[in-house]
Amino acid sequence: MGYRDIKQQLRGVPFTTATPFSEDGSKIQHSKLHENLQSLERAGAQVFIPCGNTGEYYSLSHQERIEVVGTHVEATQDESAVVAGVGGSTKTAVELLSEYERIGADAAMVMYPRHTYIHEQGLVDYYTKLAESTDLGLVLYKRGPLLSQKLIDELSTINNVIAVKYAVNNIKDFTQSVSDTTGDLVWLNGIAERYAPAFALEGAEGYTTGIGNFAPEPVLALSNAIRNEDWARARHIRDILRPYEDLREESGMNNPFTAANNVPAVKYGMELAGFHGGPVRSPLVQLSEKDKKRTREYYEKINSATF
Repeated sequence: MGYRDIKQQLRGVPFTTATPFSEDGSKIQHSKLHENLQSLERAGAQVFIPCGNTGEYYSLSHQERIEVVGTHVEATQDESAVVAGVGGSTKTAVELLSEYERIGADAAMVMYPRHTYIHEQGLVDYYTKLAESTDLGLVLYKRGPLLSQKLIDELSTINNVIAVKYAVNNIKDFTQSVSDTTGDLVWLNGIAERYAPAFALEGAEGYTTGIGNFAPEPVLALSNAIRNEDWARARHIRDILRPYEDLREESGMNNPFTAANNVPAVKYGMELAGFHGGPVRSPLVQLSEKDKKRTREYYEKINSATF
């Protein structure tokens, strides 16, 4: 799939897919992942992002990442796009990109840097080396200040840098970034449904989803409403999804760290909806019983709503 086609696919709803593990968390259930993907595709999903944060990238081994992406390629139609998450050391990332390209991924999303000590020029070198090592289109993943507007602008002129997933809740900086970036990039709202209408008005051409793993219909209905500039309908759908999304952003019980509910809430929702979610791997934990009760309430609200 060429860069133009992939960019067009991204102008919608890329699904950041969860990785279903066995009950003890030791193995990936590839047959169940295959079933999940085919169900999502039948519901209308066309872009899949395996091995992102929702897919627990940093809890997967090198080989597991390759195998998860391989299952996505096998399970989805040629018309769908697989945008595989990649990160870590330059050597690790380059090796993964080579494997992803070999097994048929369409593009890759470069995870936000997690190095302790970083130099700006070193970041330029890192992203440039990754881009030069592959023919895959690359999506930049912005989750904080390290991937600055200056850096995005510099990288935007590289031929196979095709998009930015902007996962920072700062509409002012997002607007400025869209306006000031030289290259022709697709801008994605990376903080999902709650902010989809607002970011769309400021230049986001799509948004990534986590709850789409178990509620693809309302997620795609929201995208359709935004595309048709039916803002009243878009806000209506957003408001139905908001309580579940708000819960995902919470820390969970007895925990000082933000958004620890994010992935376990997605996986629990998948189980409620008849998909295969399974447990999370450490350093995540399952939802508390109190949060499970709220999750069921919010899920039922979504499941019984009309869109």
